[in-house]
Amino acid sequence: MSNRQTKASGPMWAVAAATALLVGCAHQPPPKQFTADAPFSRNFSGTGDSVCWSVKRALLSQGYMLDRPNDSGVMTGSRDQQPTPKLNVTTRLQTTCADNKNGTSSVFVTATREENKLQKMSQTTSMGVGPATLTLPSGSAKVLGTVRRETITDPNFYGQFFSLVQNFVDQEKLSQASAPAVAHPAEPLPSASPPAARNDVQPNN
Repeated sequence: MSNRQTKASGPMWAVAAATALLVGCAHQPPPKQFTADAPFSRNFSGTGDSVCWSVKRALLSQGYMLDRPNDSGVMTGSRDQQPTPKLNVTTRLQTTCADNKNGTSSVFVTATREENKLQKMSQTTSMGVGPATLTLPSGSAKVLGTVRRETITDPNFYGQFFSLVQNFVDQEKLSQASAPAVAHPAEPLPSASPPAARNDVQPNN
């Protein structure tokens, strides 16, 4: 093989390898978007009313402010934090409770994290001079703008929330077990009717 053929075959092999790599990547299956082991739901032992009340107590105990949705089984809470003077972080949780009608209830929760940062934005002023319009800088102002928003997917985050809900579910069970039974008043016994008067007339001798 001549040197000219060797030099020509080098780029051809490189193109073939790149083409094979692209074809292999094109046939790779996309990552799973729906899995059975997602961390956004958990089942609890108890009725829907008891478990939903435990979810509400869990949110309130951590400083979340609750909205007032029309659906009683859906609750949305938010909490603000300011880790730095120019950064505000808002965490929102939306929970849904469903009674499974078999002594258990399911809780679904999704959390989002939003970061807002204080930023400096320039301001302009438009001035009209005859048929022309001039735009001139007039200073700057600080505004709070969203720099990041994402759905929280950390299993540890949801695990801590569900553990707190389980704690309140256990408290509800203990409270119901220790509640005194309501005594029903005894029904009054039927009063004995007085003996009937005897109207027998004794014959005279």
